[in-house]
Amino acid sequence: MNRIVGIETEYGCLSLLPPGATSAVERVRDWIFSHRKLGLIDVHHRDWDEPSGNGGFLFNGGRLYIDMGHLEYCTPECLSLLDLLRYDRAGDALIARALRELHLDREVSFIRNNIDHYTGATFGCHENYLVRRTAPLHEANVLSLLAFLTVRLLYVGAGRVGSTVAPELRGQMMRAGADDLFQISQRADYINNDLYEWVQFNRAIINTRDEPLGDPRKYRRLHLLHGDTSVLPTTLLLKLGTTALVLDLIEIDKLPKVALADAVTTFRELSRQTSGPWRVALADGSTADVVELLQSYCDAARREFHGRDDETDALLKIWDDTLAALRTGPVALVGKVDWITKKWLFEQFKEQEGLAWSDPWLKSQDLEFHKVDPAENIGLALAQTPAPWQLTDDAVADAMFQPPANTRAHARSGLMQWLEQHDTRYHVDWEILGVEGGEPLTLLNPFDPDPPEAKAWKAGIAEVLKSLAGRMRIGGERS
Repeated sequence: MNRIVGIETEYGCLSLLPPGATSAVERVRDWIFSHRKLGLIDVHHRDWDEPSGNGGFLFNGGRLYIDMGHLEYCTPECLSLLDLLRYDRAGDALIARALRELHLDREVSFIRNNIDHYTGATFGCHENYLVRRTAPLHEANVLSLLAFLTVRLLYVGAGRVGSTVAPELRGQMMRAGADDLFQISQRADYINNDLYEWVQFNRAIINTRDEPLGDPRKYRRLHLLHGDTSVLPTTLLLKLGTTALVLDLIEIDKLPKVALADAVTTFRELSRQTSGPWRVALADGSTADVVELLQSYCDAARREFHGRDDETDALLKIWDDTLAALRTGPVALVGKVDWITKKWLFEQFKEQEGLAWSDPWLKSQDLEFHKVDPAENIGLALAQTPAPWQLTDDAVADAMFQPPANTRAHARSGLMQWLEQHDTRYHVDWEILGVEGGEPLTLLNPFDPDPPEAKAWKAGIAEVLKSLAGRMRIGGERS
């Protein structure tokens, strides 16, 4: 890829633990930071809802914390699709191992999905893409990006049973919607704006807050929260890889000129149309075939980037093959695209058991598709992963403990492991590290795994700690 990308996954949790017991979410967090010591826990308040001890940064370069009751895992900064897949799976593996070692695996399941079928609540999978400040974000490009992020639904949706009343219709109450249907997207019912800066209550397709977590003169961060959590590796690769290519097109001002009449309405309507042909209304009053719109982005990316590297060429082929299958026979995407695979499985199950889509049994099966333990996940059993991105168990195990070697995560992890050896109060964030009594270190280049200023900072902090230890020793002798 031509940019830093990372994802944040909020996990659902099914628990049979008795009321009053320490929650499974807290016990998994504590296993990671206190028992196995796989990172540095926060010793400071990060925000009003993130007190000290709520979570921390991991030595694999990622972050794990509790967000409004959910366990959330963030991958480190990644520069390749293979690393994104490895570190995404590493989060699942960490949780599964924690449950086994805590002897909770028979009572607790963590689910990588986006809806609570009982309450109607939603939890997200947030995508983060570094974008260069030089990108020409004029109106035509923003509208084209908005269109792409809306219609990519056809190959990135996770699928769901039932629906939820749209946010603007339910006020402050979560009420269940119709149950007698299958949708392409888990998040479509919860998105009610095209562009907005909040991440709750007024969720948008494009989140507009400008928080680059890097040099603000050079970079901005595109933060997306409308996408579903991916189960099948090919879906994850398509979601992140094709979006990264579209951002490459923006940066050279080569996006197709596409503008939808109403992105939010289109998003919701497409989610409820599980068979083609798919057509959408455009801003000029005409209509267009969705697969052909997606093909225009794929063709533009091929013209500009084919031959750039092996990863790009492999991704372009998978993108093209996926669009061809959507035209002629989506069943060819079973094992590759989440919603198509889930619908295919559930339709067979419905027929065998004589069920309607509204049957609670199907909602239960919906959760089984998203379990983090591969041995229990009914979707991963069908996975057809492209050869360049097939993972070994060793590759995932390594990603649980080691950071990517080619991004800022490598530098941050090394400094964190050094800090762990010293009894001191520290502050760790994506782009800054600090120690009480010393000057903070800012890591503004997320592409740099070994910034020269890190060595000098470590030497300076070592002197601060030495001086502090000396003063404490003298004070102890006097007392």
